[in-house]
Amino acid sequence: MHLDFLAKGALIGLSIAAPVGPIGLLCIRRSLTDGSKAGFVTGLGAATADAFYGMIAGFGLTAVSNFLVDQRLWLGLLGGVFLCYLGVRTALSPPPEREAKTSAASDLRSAYLSTFALTLTNPMTILSFVAVFAGFGLVGSPSYVASGILVLGVFLGSAAWWLFLSGVAGGLRTRVQPSWMVAVNRLSGAMLCLFGAYALASPWLR
Repeated sequence: MHLDFLAKGALIGLSIAAPVGPIGLLCIRRSLTDGSKAGFVTGLGAATADAFYGMIAGFGLTAVSNFLVDQRLWLGLLGGVFLCYLGVRTALSPPPEREAKTSAASDLRSAYLSTFALTLTNPMTILSFVAVFAGFGLVGSPSYVASGILVLGVFLGSAAWWLFLSGVAGGLRTRVQPSWMVAVNRLSGAMLCLFGAYALASPWLR
């Protein structure tokens, strides 16, 4: 039964992580500029936040879930501003040098924390987890152990997607000319700004 929960959690984590969005753009762009390790660490930040929201849904922490949903306006605005900041910084970044060294530990930590915080500022993710858990019949799991294994599966499924994506993008790094990265940076920055602008405008578009 526990393996069944692990497999279902992994499927949920993969399905939540796979759609292309701002985190995917950051993962691809950092894999191209700083290598697959930096891209994977970027994705791990999102996977950790996914596991956090999966824990809330899996353990039935209604009070925490309700609080996050109640604060979705301010969290969404914060996330929108952060996305716009990342977009501008990405668009203005110079192309990486071919012989650039491996990312420092501080850079990897920053990559991890930035995507962890960015994913947490989207509290509607918790509703996605609740809906998916309900669809799988997993709301109110029979034990804390089963819920914990389910959350572990969510993390592993999400992390597997980021490992795949960063590996593919990182493999293309040597084939992308440094001059092309100017266009990649500007396109990625513009799309991140669009995601941020949508997050900022969404409360008034409903």
